[in-house]
Amino acid sequence: MKAMLLNRICSLDVENSPLQKVDIPIPQPSNDEILIKVKVCGVCHTEIDEIEGRTAPPALPVVPGHQVVGVVEKVGKNVEKDVIGKRVGVAWINSACGKCKLCISGKENLCSEFRATGRDVNGGYEEYMVVKREFAYEIPDPLSDIEAAPLLCAGAIGYRSLMLTGIENGQRLGLTGFGASGHLVLKMARYLYPQTDIYVFARSEKERRFALELGAVWAGDIKETPFEKIDCIIDTTPVWMPVIESLKKLSPGGRLVINAIRKEDIDKNALISIDYPVHLWLEKEIKSVANVTRKDVEEFLKLAAEINIKPEVNTFELEEANDVLLKIKKGNIRGANVLVIS
Repeated sequence: MKAMLLNRICSLDVENSPLQKVDIPIPQPSNDEILIKVKVCGVCHTEIDEIEGRTAPPALPVVPGHQVVGVVEKVGKNVEKDVIGKRVGVAWINSACGKCKLCISGKENLCSEFRATGRDVNGGYEEYMVVKREFAYEIPDPLSDIEAAPLLCAGAIGYRSLMLTGIENGQRLGLTGFGASGHLVLKMARYLYPQTDIYVFARSEKERRFALELGAVWAGDIKETPFEKIDCIIDTTPVWMPVIESLKKLSPGGRLVINAIRKEDIDKNALISIDYPVHLWLEKEIKSVANVTRKDVEEFLKLAAEINIKPEVNTFELEEANDVLLKIKKGNIRGANVLVIS
């Protein structure tokens, strides 16, 4: 079968084609697994973090991709046969121990044995993949394969981030960065909190116009100051400067939620530092987002189908994966991005 394989850690600024197209055997499901014929797989900034070593795979080579939609073709002996032929999705959470205190309390995303799809095990940049049955989700009928793929990561992690803000209807919400996750958060926030004004901080004029089209009340550069302090801000960028700028814009008692699996190294010439009175005084909070749980994915897919959340999507062939990653790295693409595999 065809697959795009990561063989070594490298910088996308130097290496334009970090993934190699290869032919590898079709995997076979173990007792508790299913074999999925992959239809599409979303492309995420986290793949760049993997390639460049900020969240490096524990072993190489590996097939990236964690926003997978496909059809079940075969099952292990412990899996019910009636799942064959069903359309399912696979997200970043590939497995967890299921036995520790964190897993039992619903915090499987924090489990020490958490395994990520496309990093710790082969993901969806291939024609077939295997996953444990309980970590595959049925895709609601209103969503096409292409529409569903970004919801499994950008949507689900955006949903978790929004829940972690603790925002109440009528409070002000800020979004820094406006890629695949940001535009989905804006859509769900407008539905869940109809009296909440949304402010978007984005580096490009195109992204800012897009935010206003979707209902933001204000859009500007991260260094600009809106006319109001903001109660909760979700940062979806891979860099540090928006964190510092966001803290300055928070209301007293406000919360910044950082939705990034890793942050890029700080530029030593940028002189980024936290000034306690400016950035943290008056009980401001910073909270990070670590992975997602199955509950996040299930709840968000249900919400997306219920309110017809559909991402703006760009589609590409599997062989174009390197080109898409470069476009995301350079910020030259709007919305979500999906590889069509079969």
